[in-house]
Amino acid sequence: MFRKWQTFLIPVAMLAAAGLNWTAAPARAEDPTWKDKQVPEWSDGDAKQILADSPWVKSATPGWVRNSPSNSGPGMGQRGNVGFGIPGLGYPGGGGGMGRRGGYNNPNNNPNNPNNNPNSDTSNQKLPMLTLRWESAMPVREAELKARDVNAPTLEDDVHYAIAVYGVPFTMINGDTKKLEDDCKKNAALKRDGKKDIKASSVQVLRREDGPVVVFLFPRAKQEITHDDRRVEFDAQIAKLALTESFYLEDMTFQGKTEL
Repeated sequence: MFRKWQTFLIPVAMLAAAGLNWTAAPARAEDPTWKDKQVPEWSDGDAKQILADSPWVKSATPGWVRNSPSNSGPGMGQRGNVGFGIPGLGYPGGGGGMGRRGGYNNPNNNPNNPNNNPNSDTSNQKLPMLTLRWESAMPVREAELKARDVNAPTLEDDVHYAIAVYGVPFTMINGDTKKLEDDCKKNAALKRDGKKDIKASSVQVLRREDGPVVVFLFPRAKQEITHDDRRVEFDAQIAKLALTESFYLEDMTFQGKTEL
């Protein structure tokens, strides 16, 4: 003879009345669906997620560049010690080493911070939130095509790493675009622990209706970034904005291959 078992559902209120506590298990974060699909299988939602929230995309708040008498270009001065001591938020410090932040933990007490200088022309300006996108990565390029992003930068070759910065205020790119591009080129680098910096080979300022896009190009030849590098730090200046942000190679993979 088989015994028939019955399942009874006990209301949470009854458990509480009996002095028993019941807590639902926390929801488990699921990996993005695009990771387990081939590119042709991506949906519009997958493409938009890659372009907005993926290992190739970062949101960062920059700092102000401190003007220096030895630099005559507008806003292209010595990098100020405006580090907040908070990794990953893109606040650059005064050191030259990779991942180092400035010696000031509180920007409000930093005399070199233009925000605290009433004579600075940036004292009343609000720092923008910028979006950094590793444009040369295959998943990003494919997602732009899928999402029909007509404003995405056009890359003409595969010999450069390309990082685009979105969200730069229009007021930051007024004036001589060529000079701004040259100044950005001089101050941009990809940094890795224990290796020589990869300097920018060129910079393009694209004027779009929805806002300017600044594209930094770095040569791949002889300075290839590999999975063993683990982390790459993008360090740049755009007019009066100083920006530092890290990308982690362990996450920048698709179908088992590092994509840059």
